[in-house]
Amino acid sequence: MKRTRLWAGLAGTVAVATGVTVWAIQSHPTRVPESKTALATLPKYQQVDALMQTALLQQRQMHDSKGAAKTYGRLLKLDPHNKLAWYNLGVIAHQDGETADARAAYDKALKIDPKFGSALFNEALLLKPSEPDRAIGLLKRAIAADPNAGTAYLQLGLILAEKDRDDEAGEAFRRAVAADPSLHSQVPEPFRDSVDPSPTSSQAGSTR
Repeated sequence: MKRTRLWAGLAGTVAVATGVTVWAIQSHPTRVPESKTALATLPKYQQVDALMQTALLQQRQMHDSKGAAKTYGRLLKLDPHNKLAWYNLGVIAHQDGETADARAAYDKALKIDPKFGSALFNEALLLKPSEPDRAIGLLKRAIAADPNAGTAYLQLGLILAEKDRDDEAGEAFRRAVAADPSLHSQVPEPFRDSVDPSPTSSQAGSTR
């Protein structure tokens, strides 16, 4: 199994002002070398794996975002095209309110993988207050990458509603609820009656 598959889902968490939580870290701790010297004796790919596991533990379980950022930095010196490390650096900066650094890190991840839904969604949330049109574009790209991304549809609908594009917003909300009926309560009240979840709606949609 490729490391990219092992790391699938090893993404950060951003709690935004709207209360939406996205892409929780799913860490799978493994034993890592206790010293830099021991780490340096490993093959490069094992060093990258060990640093990823260490950073995830620091970020998720130890709540040491500064330590995690340093570890991701070490990892990126070995593997500068590691999209998950760039993404998680973006998450750390996003949580710390360092929007320029967060955007730069998300952009790095997206340069490596333009269809990286986690980075598309988080950067859209980052840009939603200041650049709503760009946020719309990013959310549409996230939806193209995952048509069942219910929360991406929800956020798209919220931005469109703020821009008085009610027909488009209503369609986005309908798709959000069809993908995940539990999102119905988050649909703004003026749209809620028209997007009632049907009994046959999929319960398996992605809820980013």
